Amino acid sequence: MWRCLIVEDDADNARYIADGFRSLGHVAVISRDGADALARATGESWDLVILDRMLPNEVDGLSILSTMRALGKKTPVLVLSALSALDERVRGLKAGGDDYLAKPFAFSELAARAEALVRRSRTGPEIRMLQLADLTLDLARRHVERAGRPIALQPREFRLLAYLMMHPGQVVTRTMLLEAVWDYQFDPQTNVIDVQVSRLRRKLDAGGAPTLIHTLRGVGYRLAQGDGDAPDDGEPSQ
Repeated sequence: MWRCLIVEDDADNARYIADGFRSLGHVAVISRDGADALARATGESWDLVILDRMLPNEVDGLSILSTMRALGKKTPVLVLSALSALDERVRGLKAGGDDYLAKPFAFSELAARAEALVRRSRTGPEIRMLQLADLTLDLARRHVERAGRPIALQPREFRLLAYLMMHPGQVVTRTMLLEAVWDYQFDPQTNVIDVQVSRLRRKLDAGGAPTLIHTLRGVGYRLAQGDGDAPDDGEPSQ
């Protein structure tokens, strides 16, 4: 599993790419605005950036790419653009792109190129298993167990748990979950997260097992063994 930032102003295309990567078990976050994409690409940690060149808000893709490289960001970047002429592809690669794919494209080719870029960028073994205390999550088999007890999860629950397990002990805000798990760029002002977390917590804690998902009222959640320094009332955050 890896985290991918998809910089694409076409909503349908962005959703198509994100859904494809999520179906492969990865975390995909969409940014459709040049200024927002620049802030995310330079300010957050990603395993891969899929970058369109023509973007709104006066910041184009090559400016984002050049800024990333000037700041020393080594995140693999695959430029995905309708600008397909030879000189445009050369410009994209010279600006710091690691690969360049012209639109229209086949998702299978995009996914294969993305996998190759991430694989080459990693020096350690690929993460296939996540574990916290007696809870394990097998990313390849999409299998979850707690103390040897198999736990059946719906796809959204699996993505939610995988995201929490990729940030053990860290505060995960509602905004982070909305973007990474629900692909929302806004707060729908519903209790969708609270309901999903409560459902997941019941499955994980069945049989009286100590809770691992702790609620930080008004902030978000933390996945940790024991309650640490986080308040845990077991109720949805406000």
